[in-house]
Amino acid sequence: MRLLMVEDEQRLAKMVAAGLTAEGYAVDLAHDGRTGLSKARIGDYDAIILDIMLPSMNGYQVCAALRQEGIATPILMLTAKDGEYDEAEGLDTGADDFLTKPFSFVVLQARLRAMMRRGRSAAASPTVWRFGDLTVDPATRTCRRGGAPVELTSKEFSVLEYLASRAGEVVSKSEILHHVWDFAYDGDVNIVEVYISNLRRKIDTPYGRASIATVRGAGYRLAANGG
Repeated sequence: MRLLMVEDEQRLAKMVAAGLTAEGYAVDLAHDGRTGLSKARIGDYDAIILDIMLPSMNGYQVCAALRQEGIATPILMLTAKDGEYDEAEGLDTGADDFLTKPFSFVVLQARLRAMMRRGRSAAASPTVWRFGDLTVDPATRTCRRGGAPVELTSKEFSVLEYLASRAGEVVSKSEILHHVWDFAYDGDVNIVEVYISNLRRKIDTPYGRASIATVRGAGYRLAANGG
């Protein structure tokens, strides 16, 4: 999942981003409202973590601008304030959830998962993707093949999750790289091939099935029927 965090407390932003990255998320950072708004407009994000007290534009203004432009990305608002009127204003401008600082990292993760589940439900998307005997569960970040659990790293699961969300479609390396790795990544695009190879070794080879196909010159496709 790809996230944008707009937070002017840079130490906090880096700590949270590091924790989320370790959990398999790709996280881009912005430290003022205008930069955050610009990134949110052009980025393909699954969720936005948005502080209220920001330089140049506050979180309310950023949220309202995004909603007025029809950008429906789920937004979790952060604030050092603690009051029902602050929360009401945030929700009224279009935020999906609200979290008061200081907060537990575990609670932040849980709020993000719940918020994105609600977003998937609203879009009539399945909670668990099933492709034949292959299942991918974004909520628990688990994968099973033929009923047996498949142990994946956080990044491997993120690649598989993105392919699952586009099952049946051809997905290019650059699309995978953009969605699963953060904006600051400037390494070799062929890192995607490494992760695809790892996934095949874990979810295909032991079961004698080919779920992930290579479309020469175009990218990869996860079979909608599970291979």
